[in-house]
Amino acid sequence: MENHSLTAVTEFILMGITDRPELQAPLFGLFLLIYLISLVGNLGMIILTMVDSRLQTPMYFFLRHLAATDIGYSTAVGPKMLTNFIVDQNRISLNLCATQLAVFLLFIACELFILSAMSYDRYVAICKPLLYMVIMSKRVCWMLVAIPYLYCTIVALQITIKIFTFSFCGSNVISHFYCDSLPLLSLVCSNTQEIEVIMLFLSAFNLIFSLLVVLVSYLLILMAILRMNSAEGRHKAFSTCGSHLTVVTVFYGTLIFMYVQPKSRHSFDTDKVASIFYTLIIPMLNPLIYSLRNKDVKAALYRTGKRLQSAFF
Repeated sequence: MENHSLTAVTEFILMGITDRPELQAPLFGLFLLIYLISLVGNLGMIILTMVDSRLQTPMYFFLRHLAATDIGYSTAVGPKMLTNFIVDQNRISLNLCATQLAVFLLFIACELFILSAMSYDRYVAICKPLLYMVIMSKRVCWMLVAIPYLYCTIVALQITIKIFTFSFCGSNVISHFYCDSLPLLSLVCSNTQEIEVIMLFLSAFNLIFSLLVVLVSYLLILMAILRMNSAEGRHKAFSTCGSHLTVVTVFYGTLIFMYVQPKSRHSFDTDKVASIFYTLIIPMLNPLIYSLRNKDVKAALYRTGKRLQSAFF
């Protein structure tokens, strides 16, 4: 019988998005552009919400952390994925693979809870406007982001450590463009049923709990809007939620498509397409959605542009 310890894996090879040579150069250019737009857009959103005095509100506090999580998980995946297009074999060490998985899990899970915190913020703003600044105090806002960061760090480390305590043997080729949990588990020698159950439970809890907060918040918001007598008031209430609702729909829609599809249709190729969307496209879209659909952000961009213009010219 073959001794698996003799072929223990010390590094992995990431297969990437495609193995067709004619697509390597155009896809590299496309995804490099997407990643740079995402990076510049989210960094710009963080800086803008920090320097503009009119954006020092709970809503933009959460938006700043949303941008930070977008940078976190897109950067955990993007640069290494781009390497696939310019090298013959995109190798990644065991330790770097574990780090990539942990960082990705941390920030992708944090985004769920930050989006739900933003939903709660919109509920308080519309349904309890007179008490808004009392309920959404600085302490409450920090708690609503600090608790998810701590919880998601624990979950990410628990899953990563559990996966990398297994022995990898035989093939070291990951059928993906980053170190994701399911492709890694397919390379494990021993029984992975326990960690698969843990991952399923935690993923379901994170998705369902955060989505429930979003749905309840927007149900209460809708009821409050329908009770408004003024058409102008209803339009203003809808406009304050428009950007967030767009981001929530795109993000949760992608995750639900990926994880709730029938097992018979589930494949690594399908996962790649969905993963490209939520690891690279969504982080690019979020700052664009908030800058194009939000009057306050557009006004802040205009003011900042005028200040920079007067400083340099």
